[in-house]
Amino acid sequence: MKKDVFITGLASFFPNSPVSNDEMEEFLGLISGKHSKVQRIVLKQNGIKRRYYALNKNQKITHTNAEMAMLAIRKLLALTDKGQKDIELLACATATPDQILPSHASMVHGLWEEPVEIFSSAGVCLSCLQALKIAYLSIAASEKQNAICSTSELVSAMLLSKNFDIEYERCCNLGTNPYMALEKDFLRFMLSDGASCALLENHPGEKGVSLKIEWIEMDSYANETPTCMFAGAVRREDGELKSWKSFESQGLVNESLMVIKQDIKLLGTKLMPLWIRHIKSCLNKHGMSSEDVDYVIPHSSSMVIYNNLIEAMKNESFELYKKEWFTNLTWVGNIGSSAILAALDEFSSTRKLKSGEKILLLVPESGRFSYGTVLLSVV
Repeated sequence: MKKDVFITGLASFFPNSPVSNDEMEEFLGLISGKHSKVQRIVLKQNGIKRRYYALNKNQKITHTNAEMAMLAIRKLLALTDKGQKDIELLACATATPDQILPSHASMVHGLWEEPVEIFSSAGVCLSCLQALKIAYLSIAASEKQNAICSTSELVSAMLLSKNFDIEYERCCNLGTNPYMALEKDFLRFMLSDGASCALLENHPGEKGVSLKIEWIEMDSYANETPTCMFAGAVRREDGELKSWKSFESQGLVNESLMVIKQDIKLLGTKLMPLWIRHIKSCLNKHGMSSEDVDYVIPHSSSMVIYNNLIEAMKNESFELYKKEWFTNLTWVGNIGSSAILAALDEFSSTRKLKSGEKILLLVPESGRFSYGTVLLSVV
């Protein structure tokens, strides 16, 4: 018999002091010594006013990804009066691990003092719900009594100017225009560092608000769509990816292969229709209507996408747009897989939630277009 599962604690960690729009290039550096031509445009569209970097102005890393994850976990343990020895499963998600091998969860666990079962979820933004579902299912199946879902991102180190300089200079020497403004440079002004986590248990917490996980649904549309967001590869003319493994060592540098790239045109045509399709499918599967939801917390990379989602719902007479929505994007930044739990953490700690209220979490991933939805009930 399936056991009920509850989120009994949430915590977030953001490194250093918040970075304003005017300070960004002081931390990330100037590509070939020049200010970005797209920065103002990108910031106007994404609406982000500040973000956090695990960097100093000398472009040195101040916290590893694993360290940020552990700092959030320690905060969570203190808030919930738990010790490391009490935790039965550690499920970790990130899109930006500190290394290719070993797993990110191994590196986070390396900062613990106690043995524990671990699970690593890789991917982009949806990796958070993949880790959350592993934790949820482990408890629902009575295999574990509790688990921590950890999410963290250290993306700023991939956005440093040193990662772009050689490609920029090479393109200039060839007499071509470096194609970074759309695919690469704009992402330097979209992303942020941070960590968030949740404690899941088979009973409500003894203090504060607990959130019962009613269901977690995910859909991938990779079978229908080309790759949109990627790193460690370049896109071939036929639309498929050429892996970093196929390049000579100098090619890795010449192509800025390890920086994150995104196809904006593809994002604009595919993201929203598939997202609406996924959300409707989830509600239909569980026999729900918009009336059954009280709050909506979406993860979005920009306020343009946030507002476009609401507008798309209006255009389709999808009444979910009438509910109370929440985002902390503009003052926290886009922290990828960590965004949804960080938003839920802030929302639940700043609202007087009532028993029985329903919260819908919405997470899109533009890697190759996959989506996740979670329904929570306030206990």
